[in-house]
Amino acid sequence: MLFRQIWDQKLAQYAYLIGCQATGEAIIVDPERDIDVYLELAEKEGLEITAVADTHIHADYLSGAREFAERGVKVYASDEGDADWKYEWLIGSDYNYQLVLDKDEFMIGNIKLTVVHSPGHTPEHIAFLVTDMGGGADRPMGILTGDFVFVGDLGRPDLLESAAGVVGVMEPSARTLYKSVQDFLELDDFLQVWPAHGAGSACGKALGAVPMSTVGYEREFNAAIDSAKRSEDEFVAAILDGQPEHPMYFARMKRDNKIGPKVLGSLPQPKHLFVDDLKALSGNTDVAVLDTRLDRSAFMARHLPGSLYAGFNKSFNSAAGSIIEEDMDIYLIIEADQVDEAVRDLIRIGLDNIKGYATPATLEAYAEAHGEMASIREINIEDVASVVENENDVVVLDVRNKAEHDAAYIPDSANIAYTRMWVRRDEVPSGTKAIHCVSGGRAAVSTALLARLGHNVIFINGEFEEWSASEGAVVAHGEPMHA
Repeated sequence: MLFRQIWDQKLAQYAYLIGCQATGEAIIVDPERDIDVYLELAEKEGLEITAVADTHIHADYLSGAREFAERGVKVYASDEGDADWKYEWLIGSDYNYQLVLDKDEFMIGNIKLTVVHSPGHTPEHIAFLVTDMGGGADRPMGILTGDFVFVGDLGRPDLLESAAGVVGVMEPSARTLYKSVQDFLELDDFLQVWPAHGAGSACGKALGAVPMSTVGYEREFNAAIDSAKRSEDEFVAAILDGQPEHPMYFARMKRDNKIGPKVLGSLPQPKHLFVDDLKALSGNTDVAVLDTRLDRSAFMARHLPGSLYAGFNKSFNSAAGSIIEEDMDIYLIIEADQVDEAVRDLIRIGLDNIKGYATPATLEAYAEAHGEMASIREINIEDVASVVENENDVVVLDVRNKAEHDAAYIPDSANIAYTRMWVRRDEVPSGTKAIHCVSGGRAAVSTALLARLGHNVIFINGEFEEWSASEGAVVAHGEPMHA
């Protein structure tokens, strides 16, 4: 048996290529949409991908299962859950597929996969026990847990309500997850745990940065599982508490993975833009000019009017997916050697209309030629108290997650998580917004968005901890404190 774990750092997502080297057949589990990555890997290993499966209807990225189905690859899809959570794009189609239920088995060469219904994160969620029968095993080696069990955490049960808008299912889903955990605890300790996400994913709140684990280790050291050992009510309270605000695009991913992502066939090829091309984009809020420069201060000092901002780092998907609508044409400010990666990042979350890109050097040339640039005021976090005290109508806007804000915050500050700023834009307070986060990255995203929407904004750069160091009062757990 050949086993390969494929990691996407920005989505903190794992896909799995499992192949039978005796027959040359392979299955890909939980693939992303740009499937050439997996096809090339399989070819390199001397395998042909003959099957594809998803553990559930994903909320954080578009599945590549339909792209594989278009190539004639057989799809194994869950038939668990109620009628609201079926793969509508697949059922009744001409694709080669098989619907599976709990305890169903199928073979990939000499490798047996056994379906385990594991609801809670979603009603249709399944895991796969993997047995290398070609190697002489009569018991499974590991379990592909999807978004059920992570290293150090469990998949959050609130997304059907908080992301997909299904009212009243959060607590029942948590109780269902509790029952699934009891089944998980019956598995052999030696079983390897192969999750669909690692640290950085919004599909849980405390995922470990270790790529895999074992049932025995998670039994002993997974805090979420530990709460399930005590009582159902304690587990429900713990698993629902402190979940991070999910990015805006999660609701779209649920919808599209259910009804079927648009078939790409190949990646978009954005046009290389030059100085004269930028003039038509300046101030155009019907499109998304997305500036990806890592130097936030450079963006604040000079950018194309109406630009959005998302630094090209590990948070790029979450940021872009929280500020850009799916039908908008996108133009990137980005280095030429980063374009392919950025295109992949965007199409993985359903932002397909990537029309063009200009390099930062081209942007500077445009500024020199035309001078039509915008800027946003920037201050250091130690200057916040003085600005609020001495300037009229300034309100501090904290764009960290609610749990971060509740733990410690600047007095009288408002709080809207940066991933929710677009959908909560009508709740943004009046006056000039001085915007901060932990270190400036998330604040830069929200500052650019609100400036584009016509708000007066100030970007606060620097570490939140510096506020305390500069004698600023911070409220922690409801009690004022000073450095």
